[in-house]
Amino acid sequence: MSAAQGPVTTRLAVFHGLGSIAYGIKDNGFSTFLLLFYNQVLGMDPRLVSLALMVALVIDGLADPLIGYMSDRTHTRWGRRLPWLYLAPIPLGFAWYMMWLPSDDPGVLQLIAVAVLVRLLLSCCEVPSVALVPELTRDYDERTTLMRYRFLFGWTGGLAIMLLAYTVFLAERPDGTNGMLSADGYHDYGLFGAVVMVVAVLVSARGQHKRVAHWPQRARSPFSLRVAFSELRESFSHPAFLILLAGGALAYTSQGITFSISNYLYLYIWRFSQADFMIYPLVLFASVVACFLALPRLHRRWGKRDTAVVTALIGAALWIVPFLLRAAGLWPQEGTSASTTALFAAFFLSNVFSVSAMISASSMVADVVEASEEHTGRRAEGAFFAGNFFMQKCATGLGIFLTGQLLYVVGLPANAKPGEVPAEVIDNLALVYVVAVATFAAAIAMVLRRFPITRADHEARVAALDAAARGDLDGTGMHP
Repeated sequence: MSAAQGPVTTRLAVFHGLGSIAYGIKDNGFSTFLLLFYNQVLGMDPRLVSLALMVALVIDGLADPLIGYMSDRTHTRWGRRLPWLYLAPIPLGFAWYMMWLPSDDPGVLQLIAVAVLVRLLLSCCEVPSVALVPELTRDYDERTTLMRYRFLFGWTGGLAIMLLAYTVFLAERPDGTNGMLSADGYHDYGLFGAVVMVVAVLVSARGQHKRVAHWPQRARSPFSLRVAFSELRESFSHPAFLILLAGGALAYTSQGITFSISNYLYLYIWRFSQADFMIYPLVLFASVVACFLALPRLHRRWGKRDTAVVTALIGAALWIVPFLLRAAGLWPQEGTSASTTALFAAFFLSNVFSVSAMISASSMVADVVEASEEHTGRRAEGAFFAGNFFMQKCATGLGIFLTGQLLYVVGLPANAKPGEVPAEVIDNLALVYVVAVATFAAAIAMVLRRFPITRADHEARVAALDAAARGDLDGTGMHP
């Protein structure tokens, strides 16, 4: 898709962003509730649950590059991406619902199978959707705008269903039973999320239909598995992309640990009440909105790369401050309003910076497309974003796996009740978590600092590619 069709309007950015709601719901469910559901509710060993989720992530991640490659090669009158966005969401909804059905004796193979199915179908929605970003515009800042809306809606979808989970589906029962530790509400949680996923992807596709529904410029050549892997290897060996993969792997491993361990931290360390769990998603949503508004100014001042480096460090530092103060005996008593209010303030500021780093890095992936095109003559939007998703999933799976091992090592018992866990277990859990977050943050900043594409580099490259296209003697508009 050429940017010659005009600038990205707010309407287009909104419809494009809507598609990420499904990813936000999936990410929230897998990272926040799934380990708790299968471990504390259904009684599975946390090591087996985390292992199953990691295996599912890796299997799905291995399929992502092929999904991206096939998306790049799809040749229909509706373009390359829309057929995927119309066909995949309905089976995705059914698979998501199946994953949250209570079972008396859940097996690890059963969990792997349904988790793989959910992730594969989600990839068939998300990879083609995000691959539209570099097609919709080649402008350095407009790509960030599209990514800002994707993250805004992705976080909104995830946080909205989290809020409903805490306040409706998994709320405390009239008899005083903790709803998060009861199987009943997870059925409704899964059904509601499935419906929202399907509607969000279909509405997003329909809203972008007029802009992207056209025959692709490049005709599809006969498919060859050898050629497919050769082209994927060529794309994934680009130095700038390798830097993003390395930095992203560190970032998403850290995020996987944080998301999958979050409910354990809030229940057993910070002693959240039911009301606290209701407010928490609102705090995170406010932080994402603040990031959405502030990020353009940061990019104008520092560019994408330096913004990602600085905000990653600040976000991690603010996140672990409450844990450090608690260890030093300088934090209010856990479970009190003073403790929770201060914690929410720290989490708000931390998430503003952490999400800024994530959006910046995601927008940097789009800029690799032209850098690769300059050398290969091919545009491989789907392949690059699929490779990025492959990295995210493997790293998130590793993070979840590490969480399971961490919980086992520190000795947190199954079916543990808040307030009844030995203090040394809680302290060890907090200590190991803080060391992990700090280590990952420093490594992320060191890697991303090496990313070579700046605003000036990108704009000069786009101008050169446009000039080459105008000078193409055979009239096809394709680059040699």
